[in-house]
Amino acid sequence: MDLAAFFLDCCCFDDYSFSIGETLREKMIREASLYRKLDDRVQCRTCYRFCQIAPDEVGFCKTRKNIDGKLFTLVYGEISSTSANPVEKKPFFHFWPGSKALTVGTWSCNFTCPWCQNYRISKYPQDIGKGKYLSPQKFIDLVRKYDCQGTSISFNEPTLLLEYSLDLFPLARKEGLYNTFVTNGYMSSEALGLLIESGLDAMNVDLKGNARTVKKYCGAKVEKVWQNIIEAKKSGVHIEITTLLIPGINDDEETLRTIATRINREVGQDTPWHVTQYYPAYRALEIGLYPDRTPVETVEMAWRIGKECGLNYVYVGNIPGHPSENTYCPNCQELLIERYVFDVIRYLVTPDKKCPKCQKEIPIIGQYIKE
Repeated sequence: MDLAAFFLDCCCFDDYSFSIGETLREKMIREASLYRKLDDRVQCRTCYRFCQIAPDEVGFCKTRKNIDGKLFTLVYGEISSTSANPVEKKPFFHFWPGSKALTVGTWSCNFTCPWCQNYRISKYPQDIGKGKYLSPQKFIDLVRKYDCQGTSISFNEPTLLLEYSLDLFPLARKEGLYNTFVTNGYMSSEALGLLIESGLDAMNVDLKGNARTVKKYCGAKVEKVWQNIIEAKKSGVHIEITTLLIPGINDDEETLRTIATRINREVGQDTPWHVTQYYPAYRALEIGLYPDRTPVETVEMAWRIGKECGLNYVYVGNIPGHPSENTYCPNCQELLIERYVFDVIRYLVTPDKKCPKCQKEIPIIGQYIKE
């Protein structure tokens, strides 16, 4: 892929096909899909914060505003970042391996995580209005131009691009493309239902810890995240789960064992669980979090706990070259997919998705896309 040309396109992708008298900024302001009127206020129903927003005010994430008694998204198609990413970067290890997803995000977030690894996007709602406009159709055009196999809404919390996703996903489906979210999983059940109806194929959910941790550091209720994981799985959405391991916050054995046991019991033992190494970012040092990368030994402990709790596919993340980046047959331990960071080095799963040694079925969605 010609990266120089790709990034040039991404800097110049404003779609000026709008009506006479409509400015580019107005193009990005659309009536929200989910809200209720409450006298002069409106209640946003996009995520589980259910913000009640007074006239001319914005909600918690600052992407939705009460204008004349109606709720509007301020970021429809407003893109802060664009990249053609390997699907393994999401990470998805059991979903269209070797493929690429054209990935976009906007600004802001509905969580308050002080360790945010992408804070220059998610913690800058003041930059709303400074992005580039990308229409859903132009998005599809870029997917084809750069030989991607699907779409991904990521970088910041993708739920904030709900209305955009609802328009984009059906277009992608018509073109035979997949649709993915990399999310904190805090969208409302109504929003999740609309996303699934529109063509959401896969979610990687960042499960940040137990109820106390998520409430204290993220300002959210972890049970709502679990509820969405379980509902999406039941609805046929491919689920992978990531836990960023932060020493002293969510790396204790009890927390990890509880997460792994619940994944096994409520989502399934074949659900991939990515346990990843944290590095200090955003306000981590300011509030006294661990001042260095998570020790490799801690990540390996989490991996062992996942396996002890019956999960068939546990992966180590952010430690390049670690053998637990790879996929092994849970029956005979044969190496099936060898990876290095985001690259698939060897792919040995048979075309009918079985282990070549013992013939155990391996849960992979989609076909391997070989460069």
